[in-house]
Amino acid sequence: LAAQYVDVLQIPAFLVRQTDLLVAAAKTGKCVSLKKGQFLSPEAMQFAVQKITDSNNPKVAIIERGNSFGYTDLIVDYRGISTMQQYAPVILDVTHSLQQPNQNSGVTGGRPELIETIAKAGIAVGADGLFIETHPTPERALSDGANMLRLDRLEDLMQKLTRVREAII
Repeated sequence: LAAQYVDVLQIPAFLVRQTDLLVAAAKTGKCVSLKKGQFLSPEAMQFAVQKITDSNNPKVAIIERGNSFGYTDLIVDYRGISTMQQYAPVILDVTHSLQQPNQNSGVTGGRPELIETIAKAGIAVGADGLFIETHPTPERALSDGANMLRLDRLEDLMQKLTRVREAII
């Protein structure tokens, strides 16, 4: 039903191993975006991609969003980007990879001060794209505010990232 209204179907990290869901998404002919589960190795994503492509849909991308590191943090293993690029284009979800889940407060935390660092590193290792969640006032955002980039900082960041990209080409 969603395929009638959207250009990209995104499969959440915790559902990326559900064959029936992946096949159904692929059969719509829409681009399928697969969020890599924080519990999966980069190599494991080849099987999710294969389920899409075996359903005659070559339009698939992988979203890297970090790996569980202890109980309350995520960390990006940049080696995984080139590994997963063997299967599909890889987009680095910069802001979600800076989440700090399972905080003692019961609310997910984040490290937005590291957005520029993570994004530059992603560009430097050749990520095919970046996802950066932004908001005019992250502290008032209804979801994920703890790891968002303030909207007024986006233009400066994009200029820096463009220079990094130009330097590595």
